Amino acid sequence: MPRLVSHPDEVKIISRRFGQGATDIDKYIELDGYKAVRMAIEKGPEWIINEMKASGLRGRGGAGFPTGLKWSFVPKQSDRAKYVLVNGDESEPATCKDHVIFLHDPHAVIEGTMIAALAIGAKMGFIYLRGEYRYLLKIMEKAVADAYAKGFLGKNIFGSGIDLEIVTQTGAGAYEVGEESALMESLEGKRGVPRIKPPFPAVVGLYGGPTVINNAETIASVPHILLMGGEPYAKVGSERNGGTRLFGISGHVERPGVYELPMGYNLKKAIYEVAGGVKDGKALKAVVPGGSSTPVLLPDEIDVGLDFDQMGKAGTMLGSGGIVVIDESVCMVEFALRTIKFYQHESCGWCIPCREGTDWLKKSITRLHAGGAEAKDIDNIRYLAENMLGRTFCPLGDAAAMPTIAFVKKFRKEFEDHLNGKGCPYHPSIDREPALV
Repeated sequence: MPRLVSHPDEVKIISRRFGQGATDIDKYIELDGYKAVRMAIEKGPEWIINEMKASGLRGRGGAGFPTGLKWSFVPKQSDRAKYVLVNGDESEPATCKDHVIFLHDPHAVIEGTMIAALAIGAKMGFIYLRGEYRYLLKIMEKAVADAYAKGFLGKNIFGSGIDLEIVTQTGAGAYEVGEESALMESLEGKRGVPRIKPPFPAVVGLYGGPTVINNAETIASVPHILLMGGEPYAKVGSERNGGTRLFGISGHVERPGVYELPMGYNLKKAIYEVAGGVKDGKALKAVVPGGSSTPVLLPDEIDVGLDFDQMGKAGTMLGSGGIVVIDESVCMVEFALRTIKFYQHESCGWCIPCREGTDWLKKSITRLHAGGAEAKDIDNIRYLAENMLGRTFCPLGDAAAMPTIAFVKKFRKEFEDHLNGKGCPYHPSIDREPALV
């Protein structure tokens, strides 16, 4: 479970209620809870969307799409019901930011959902949690029940004449349903496989109606933005990347945990100052900057800002904000193998490049790690990964391919050290049979 940690460089906006008992609705109200939604009712949908656009808030699930712009795509008039869907299916390895929000501030997710519903004219919201978060579902269900008991949800909320319902739902443990269209399929009671797009959810989404889908951290940020004002929130972050976000720093660091830092904060500083540096004084070998699907960075590449644009220029992605610090003791071939094993296991099998590609990558890297590969196999691994890119219904194939390509490119010498029966130099006792397992 992520620890509540703190550092002077943090800017506590999303996390300002953490550790203050805000799971209790009365305490949440005492800490300015449900003020923002009252403002939203009074000022109307256009004001909400304009504030969101001014805030520079971009999707915290990993895609980084501007939230206000996404909401503006929903048609004002529709003969179908509109929906808000909160994506709390936090399954990306190394990611635990939504976890702490559900654990410490569930009403922020509810209030953000309400504001999003008001912005697009929806009367129903769904909060979907990861299957393994059953204990958090209990917290969320109680928070929703308490909001109904106060009259904040249901008929005629806050005496406004507006009706709004919110339902909680949990998945069954599939990483794939973190993809927005697979999430909708799951919520409709179907197998969680992606839909072909277009149409996009803003036009034809859940149950065929216009739907806004946002990550839980994105939604939890919304009430804070309306209370602060969109422009002041934007100024906290970097250009085109407004506000703060929760970064989970894990791996070989002295102080692992979830920290709220301004967008654009320097990655090197986050590792060496915020998280206390590499554990036990060992040398830094690599950093995965945004969850397991993001391409790895070398030590001389980490002097870069943590926002969507700067990370893109560095050849990687900000992703879900899960920073993994890797020291000199780690075999990067084994790290690559563990990564691809996850994606092979989690592939829904719907499309061939992902289903077959992840399986062959797992087999090839397994053989290489055991010393049963030849030099040409390294090129074949990269060739296979490159040919998966952009050829799948959803980004899972890309999520498997991109880190694999980076591992081979940046640690080729280490891959070569495993060839021709040598096996793993980091684990000499490993089984060196070249069997495809």
